[in-house]
Amino acid sequence: MSDLATLETSILDQIASAADEAALEAVRVSALGKKGSISALLATLGKMSPEERKTEGAKINLAKDAVTQALAARRDVLKAAALDARLAAETIDVTLPLREAPAETGRIHPLSQVFDEVNTIFADMGFAIAEGPDIETDDYNFTKLNFPIGHPAREMHDTFFFNPKQDGSRMLLRTHTSPVQVRTMLSQKPPIRIICPGRTYRIDSDATHTPQFHQVEGLVIDKGSHLGHLKWILHEFCKAFFEVDHINMRFRPSFFPFTEPSLEVDIQCRRDKGEIRFGEGEDWMEILGCGMVHPNVLRACGIDPDVYQGFAWGMGLDRITMLKYGIADLRQLFENDIRWLTHYGFKPLDIPTVAGGLST
Repeated sequence: MSDLATLETSILDQIASAADEAALEAVRVSALGKKGSISALLATLGKMSPEERKTEGAKINLAKDAVTQALAARRDVLKAAALDARLAAETIDVTLPLREAPAETGRIHPLSQVFDEVNTIFADMGFAIAEGPDIETDDYNFTKLNFPIGHPAREMHDTFFFNPKQDGSRMLLRTHTSPVQVRTMLSQKPPIRIICPGRTYRIDSDATHTPQFHQVEGLVIDKGSHLGHLKWILHEFCKAFFEVDHINMRFRPSFFPFTEPSLEVDIQCRRDKGEIRFGEGEDWMEILGCGMVHPNVLRACGIDPDVYQGFAWGMGLDRITMLKYGIADLRQLFENDIRWLTHYGFKPLDIPTVAGGLST
């Protein structure tokens, strides 16, 4: 049995020196596997006498139990060491700042924000939103709006025309959203109260003009509509949009083919150190055009001008965006510079409301 003691000591030394679980498993197999050294000793018990089997069997089983316990203890030590090593390698530095959520890093373009602001204000006044195609007919874009043949706006230097059709007619990219007013009057009986926001196109490009830009126009047709109603609507809109308690407005005579009388509208402002503030100061700034809908336009759209009358107005969404949010160059709105958008953009959840504020 001195050999058994030597074998046990050797196996325990191998267990103690096992560097990882794989090495420990190799020691277990060599000792307790089917062909292991201790298993081989247990197999010899069948050839012994009953007295020897009782004595030697007890000694071999004690050695087996000692090896089994040593294997379990060493396995626990190796598992704990492996876990400590993994934790050390995968440690998270909780002092690092978290990445911002998409809702915090994303930005709404100022034009999209102003689009929502304008829609919110006029919807609060009871206006519906009307839309139409960007590609229009000459009839809807010019003729039904009382533009005479030969008017400069019909020429190639101002309008994007498509190639002529076989009958000589030409489609075009709409130069204003007024064709939406025409389509509404042709398809809907008065009373009509709509705004028409959308993209428009003209051949022009500089710091205050781009070939593609945005407009919002409004139209009211009813039996008793008059300029007093128009003035109130525009005054309330400017107060709400520029978020001031009061703003003075100045209406000047002008000319548009589709309105009579026609008016240009100036709003009170103060220019100071490169900034423009509205609702204060002694300066004036033109912001939009308006007027009573021309009887010829009503007739062209199937509305009797002896029964109904109405008014309309139009303004550039891009321009009022620049004025409200201090953007100096119109072209910056369309350059897709993420740094610019991060500075001027709005968080996705900052939804404009008349009651809660438009630009907060």
